[in-house]
Amino acid sequence: MTILIKNISLLYGKDLMFIDHGFININNQGIILDVGSIDKYPRIDENKATQVFDGEGLLVIPGLINAHTHIADSIGKDISIDFKFEEQIHPVYGIKRKILTYSDQAHIKYFIRNSAISMIKKGIITFVDFREGGVHGVQLLLDSLTGLPIKSVILGRIEYYFDLKEIQMFGRQKDNKFYNPSIPSRILSSIHDLLKLSDGLGLSGANENTDSALIQYRSTIEKFQEQYLRKRKIIAIHAAESKKTLDFSNKYTKKTEVERIITFLKPHILVHMTHASLNDLMLTSKNKIGIVLCPRSNGILGNGIPDVMSMLKLGCKIAIGTDNIMVNSPDLLRELDYLWKVFKSSSPRYSTTVKLKELLKMITVNPGELFRLNSGSIDKGKFADLLFIDKFHLDLQPIHNVYSSIIHRLSYDAIKSVMINGRFVNDITF
Repeated sequence: MTILIKNISLLYGKDLMFIDHGFININNQGIILDVGSIDKYPRIDENKATQVFDGEGLLVIPGLINAHTHIADSIGKDISIDFKFEEQIHPVYGIKRKILTYSDQAHIKYFIRNSAISMIKKGIITFVDFREGGVHGVQLLLDSLTGLPIKSVILGRIEYYFDLKEIQMFGRQKDNKFYNPSIPSRILSSIHDLLKLSDGLGLSGANENTDSALIQYRSTIEKFQEQYLRKRKIIAIHAAESKKTLDFSNKYTKKTEVERIITFLKPHILVHMTHASLNDLMLTSKNKIGIVLCPRSNGILGNGIPDVMSMLKLGCKIAIGTDNIMVNSPDLLRELDYLWKVFKSSSPRYSTTVKLKELLKMITVNPGELFRLNSGSIDKGKFADLLFIDKFHLDLQPIHNVYSSIIHRLSYDAIKSVMINGRFVNDITF
């Protein structure tokens, strides 16, 4: 049975073009068959085989895509709010590592599920997660999401990090040899099992790895793809998140994190880039590497705001994530509201050079393209992942600028329905 939704306003295509009076036609596989202005309405036979919805008073926008989370950390919400940056999230000695290691797995699963439900209610239809804990950690996340309609991109990680002293020795002479230790083969072999379950690798950062280790990660994922003929596996990594991590890299490796990562790992996605230099951004753009920003998380952790203007001028494709749920809520609209206001307060020039539409693309169109999802825009052939918004809600009416209204004024009780793969999920018992 096809679904016809008519008499709606919508944001159409990759450019999020506003159509005041439009329609969407969806097939029984949840794929958009046709969409456009009502004056191009194809005169679909509204017979018994078609379910027709009159969407008068509704604005339909693409479902939101959260491009970076650590969803399992939601078990430790605000427990470390007064700690220093690395005391909170360092992969070896940070409090989050202790929480994930010693918490009951059933409790972690419960809070993962809660956070996934929270995201659905906030209009998020897909989230991209950096999942610690190797194969077990990825399986735990998959099990936690059983029965929920939300989509996920899971980037796993083996729990192997080089000792701080090893990194400090990195690049120096030791026993008349260049010191550049590798990941042991017994550890490296476990990546194959990880990649069978996950969508790729989500690595902690360059400072926990030698050049050899970064090369090994890239080589291993390439060999896996050749062996199993699977679709592309994603490599993503945190980069230039804080001034401290940047200074450490410069001091002990004589390169920035981004330089080392691009040279040896060749990833698809760089996360944070809060302290990336102009040269770092030029390298990123030249190599067509996507950037995922986490504005509110960086603000909470005291790491500042990335140079978004330079990223845009260099043609970098930017997506937005909410990052670690231990320190930040999974709320993409608040991310955009925060980022736009930081622009405005930091420099008046931002208000004329960063368009609100471009910000909205960072949580819809851009992550859809960066992670090769058949989602993120309302167009023919895309999955019908949609949000239905009440245009006459008290917080929105009257809407004079649709992009501003969504970013600054949309409250979640104004989202009347959420559709994932052509299915309304509001009535699902979570």
